[in-house]
Amino acid sequence: WGPTPAFIFAMSNAVAVLIISCPCALGLATPLSIMVGVGNGAQNGILIKEAEALERFNQIDTLIIDKTGTITEGKPSVEHVFAFAPFNEQQVINLATSINQHSEHPLATGTVNYGRTHNATRYEIAALSAVTGKGVTGEIEGQRIGLGNRALMEQLQCEITPEMETQVIHEQNLGKTVSYLSIDDQIAGFVVITDKIKATSRAALATLMSEGVDVIMLTGDNHRTAKAVAQQLGLTDFGAELLPDGKMHRIEALQKAGNIVAMAGDGINDAPALAQADIGIAMGTGTDVAIESAEITLIKGDLMGIVRAKHLSHYTMVNIRQNLFFAFVYNALGIPIAAGILYPFVGILLSPMIAAAAMAASSLCVITNALRLRNKRLD
Repeated sequence: WGPTPAFIFAMSNAVAVLIISCPCALGLATPLSIMVGVGNGAQNGILIKEAEALERFNQIDTLIIDKTGTITEGKPSVEHVFAFAPFNEQQVINLATSINQHSEHPLATGTVNYGRTHNATRYEIAALSAVTGKGVTGEIEGQRIGLGNRALMEQLQCEITPEMETQVIHEQNLGKTVSYLSIDDQIAGFVVITDKIKATSRAALATLMSEGVDVIMLTGDNHRTAKAVAQQLGLTDFGAELLPDGKMHRIEALQKAGNIVAMAGDGINDAPALAQADIGIAMGTGTDVAIESAEITLIKGDLMGIVRAKHLSHYTMVNIRQNLFFAFVYNALGIPIAAGILYPFVGILLSPMIAAAAMAASSLCVITNALRLRNKRLD
């Protein structure tokens, strides 16, 4: 069918087919979008360690969030201290400050700061021991001191009377955290700690829920405090008094049920859950262990960063699909033309130079489209 010399034209068409079928644009389609998307995320305070996390984030249907330092500001402060007879408030302040003076936990820092402003006497601590998810114990001048939640008091075999519990419940119903202080086998008093909810937490969680994400709050805090915070945020599902492995097991159960789960946390206790989740999200204001366990880090420690990350993932995946369309449509149209399919009908053959220009044009389209991600607003 070809013109003479047929062999020369056949060779020319073969070269044109080889040139235009080179999958340069196809090879650029996904990496370019991911690279630009990661860059846009960094500009918006979202550090993405793994490209897979950016690709999968748009698929999440469940978000697990820690309370302290994630929903709240993570800067707990002591509101007030109560003492039970025969002990007094200053004794409670002194002992609580002493047992917390070497800890880096946010609750401990708040207690020490309170003690500093109330002229607390600091005692030397012996046999200091942190009890995971419960509190801390130690010895001061031969007395066993415990500071922590109800579970710790039960472990230390300290009796909590109905009168004590009534006062504690009142504080917990207001969304405050209560730490009991025990001396030997007696409850000496308790410390009331408050931690403000971040200004953006409500809006961020409302946006995520409106976009079809189930939000579940899991915390080691007591049930009443967790319920009060959940109600303030409009959350219907929450878990309280959970140890680190309890959060991890909850995520495992959700994954077995077919959910794609993201976990947001900031503390050492959150590390197992962050590692277990399909996508771990660490607050940049949190611990190094949490950041190391997560695939995404929010530099500002702001829950709006999760909303931005989800939008970024959506825009990136749309951009990848657009790039793949550009890459495939050029090949789908160009290869038959380069092979000479139009020659029998309209006498058109595609020269290798035009094929090279078409191949470059497809790559240029992919690059230009990927760069549009730089200017995408994520709010």
